[in-house]
Amino acid sequence: MNPLFAFLLTLFAGLATGIGSVFAFNKKIKQETLLSFALGLSAGVMIYVSFIEIFPKAFDALSVSFSSNAAYIYTTIAFFFGMGLIAMIDYLIPDKDNPHEFIDDQSGKGKKKKLMRLGLFSALAIAIHNFPEGLATFIGALEDPTLGISIAIAIAIHNIPEGIAVAVPIYHATNSKKKAVGYTLLSGLAEPLGALIGFVLLRSIFTETTFGLLFASVAGIMVYISLDELLPAAEKYGKHHLSISGLVLGMIIMALSLVLF
Repeated sequence: MNPLFAFLLTLFAGLATGIGSVFAFNKKIKQETLLSFALGLSAGVMIYVSFIEIFPKAFDALSVSFSSNAAYIYTTIAFFFGMGLIAMIDYLIPDKDNPHEFIDDQSGKGKKKKLMRLGLFSALAIAIHNFPEGLATFIGALEDPTLGISIAIAIAIHNIPEGIAVAVPIYHATNSKKKAVGYTLLSGLAEPLGALIGFVLLRSIFTETTFGLLFASVAGIMVYISLDELLPAAEKYGKHHLSISGLVLGMIIMALSLVLF
């Protein structure tokens, strides 16, 4: 296990929110087409790796301490606990402040003060969402660097539209690209912060059992994010077949990477 490498991967995934600000400022790029495909691709990677790689690894880790039947039960419970955790976070954030409800440029609505408030609330909501995602990336990289890279790339891709959700309203409220990018990057830093805090708190009790439970929870978190956030967002961009193509391609890429590496 290499904690530094795992942390750097998590930092990369978190800072990918900053890429969203680039898209927000560039009017020549067809955001709907690109994001629809990218979100589908990210969902495909995350769903495939969760069921094919992460869940079985969690089961294997728990099988060291428990019987096969008990290990499967604990893995399943932890999986749905992860889903419940991220669902609770979504529930606690009102829809109007939830970054995953952001679809189009809302800069033409309301006054600048309202836009600034929207941007700041989006940044806070994204930070809350990114915390468990950071732990997911970190734990995955600790177990398997190649797996960690796949998770980090998938999360980085889905962080891009989150960055747009922050950058667009703040930019149009302040006319400052610097402030828009700054707030966007700050929201992404919650991801490595989640990894750091998780590692510090869990380091002393990091056993095969702890790892198995955490890894299964990570799978639940990633599947929930894919089904509740990524695929619906891809659909709302109005490119159904493109998002599904991205989903399938993401699964194929993940399958090939697991076979080849």
